[in-house]
Amino acid sequence: MSYKLSILDQSPIFPGSTAANALEKTVLLAKKAEEWGYSRFWVSEHHHSDQVAGSSPEVLISYLLAQTSTIQIGSGGVMLQHYSPYKVAENFHVLSTLAPGRVDLGVGKAPGGLPLSTKALQYGTVNDGKDFSEKLSFLRELIENSVDETHPYSGIKATPIPEEKPELFLLGASVKSAQLAAELGISFVFAKFINSDNRVLDDAAKVYRSGFPDGRFIISLAVIAAPSQAVAIQLAGERKIVKVHLQSGRTVTLQTLEQAELFGNQAGEPYEITEKNADIIAGTPTYVNEVLDKLHQTYQVDEFILHTPIEKETERFQSFQLLSPRNSNGKTGIKIRKEYPYIASQIFFKD
Repeated sequence: MSYKLSILDQSPIFPGSTAANALEKTVLLAKKAEEWGYSRFWVSEHHHSDQVAGSSPEVLISYLLAQTSTIQIGSGGVMLQHYSPYKVAENFHVLSTLAPGRVDLGVGKAPGGLPLSTKALQYGTVNDGKDFSEKLSFLRELIENSVDETHPYSGIKATPIPEEKPELFLLGASVKSAQLAAELGISFVFAKFINSDNRVLDDAAKVYRSGFPDGRFIISLAVIAAPSQAVAIQLAGERKIVKVHLQSGRTVTLQTLEQAELFGNQAGEPYEITEKNADIIAGTPTYVNEVLDKLHQTYQVDEFILHTPIEKETERFQSFQLLSPRNSNGKTGIKIRKEYPYIASQIFFKD
């Protein structure tokens, strides 16, 4: 296998459970991911949610770094539109100083929640999200300790300066995001579980590769592995991806119609909602590996980050174990231990 496998976890809160229990399970999965040979373990950022506990990836990352020893730990991602690039750089420089060479800084364009939580996060500031490219560029300069002398904040440093800086990634689901990552010379993660249009993926891969030939091109996708094809397909069910299209031109992806309607109502502008089947790779480990191999060959993918939307605890945990890089021959004869498996949760993602 000439590509890496990693995990995206969202600290889901199971029905009848608690946020404390959800975070405890995230810690366990990170430890298991390290044991199973996964390259990275990323945690997401969601706000004002009863379904996920991961509202502060920086805090959670620090604890996960202390509980593991070799696996890369990072954000998938920090919702930069809400924050000062300077403060984000400081946070991740502290993390990188504590755990040199193990910290990933994944940055997303999405709000990570509904308009109400966005307004609360940006309380006292004016931010319409149109300056994202400028913010990301400044963040990269701070991480590289190379703020240009023509910049208004020339001379500023995000201290402490770590011996090994965090690696910067842009998360996106559009050609525009791929182009921005290429222009800035940073790694790019295409969210195929959000945008399943292969034409967009094809264009994004070409734009990124042509603009930054030495860059790291990663695909994040929804995957469900099970001992049999029939069981995997049953687990996948008929999941949907719901998009809210605002009159202002913004598009945001959510998991349910209820969430989409709430988002539209809170946005304070006309909107339309579209719904389509979720793009999920479901099957035996052998089948899933064959699909990943094909994607790797087609798009020269360096790495896949797996999101596993299963609403059954044991089966979700089993899926990650079956696809373990240390079990990459696709055999399903491994013993599955029923301990703290997972459930999928809501996702907010913007192109």
